Amino acid sequence: MVEILEARVLNPQITLLKLKAERIAKKVQPGQFVILHQDEKAERIPLTIADSDPQEGTITVIVQAAGESTKRLCALKTGDSIRDVVGPLGQATDFGEAQNICVIGGGVGCAIAYPSAKACHQRGAHVDLIAGFKNESLVILKEEMAAIADEFTLISDDGSTGKQGFVTDALKEKLEQGKKYDLVIAIGPIIMMKMVCKVTEAAGIKTLVSLNPIMIDGTGMCGGCRVTVGGKVKFACVDGPDFDGHQVDFDELMQRNRTYMEDHRCHLEEAK
Repeated sequence: MVEILEARVLNPQITLLKLKAERIAKKVQPGQFVILHQDEKAERIPLTIADSDPQEGTITVIVQAAGESTKRLCALKTGDSIRDVVGPLGQATDFGEAQNICVIGGGVGCAIAYPSAKACHQRGAHVDLIAGFKNESLVILKEEMAAIADEFTLISDDGSTGKQGFVTDALKEKLEQGKKYDLVIAIGPIIMMKMVCKVTEAAGIKTLVSLNPIMIDGTGMCGGCRVTVGGKVKFACVDGPDFDGHQVDFDELMQRNRTYMEDHRCHLEEAK
């Protein structure tokens, strides 16, 4: 059993869970994820590790309440336990030698963008961080992101954060101002990552995206998380989750996720 040291509601849809997981905390690198299994009847839920403390022996994950399983996770309290947590899984983010980096997060994707931006900041790179949300009430990790960014831009669809627009608008504005980036990292809704990649491809900037296809076992055995990258089939759980954004077939990825959401029947909900 894995103890929950802290359960904190970040907004009405999203909850932060700090878990006691010493072995994972010692090994995890930015971009890697874990799979949580709340109890013997629960689904396996893949979640990127948003933060870790090897000295404290803790990892932090951020959960968005969407289906029945994630709603149950979000309902857990400090002191509760999770049956098992497997990880770290996936490949760590490869930042290369980039020294001028723009990290872009959309919605709950900011929970994944934050550790990447933090790692770049800690190794001395210049980091601009753009975080986009639908509205101010859904903002998460604002203080944490601002603390590790050389330039932090908070933007929302409706302008309630003070700056209205999309993350691509903020990126275009920075490029028009003469910003030069070695690397852009985009993490969020598929359509957001696709549109960011269109901007960066035109500007000739290397871009990494973190993909979120349907994932089941997390070890490459089931094949559920297959994606097409550069015309070849890859598996997000073992080959990713980070890929060259200019090589990803986003349209196929959106279609596969849409098919699952339209056709899937949640047996947990039926069992109520």
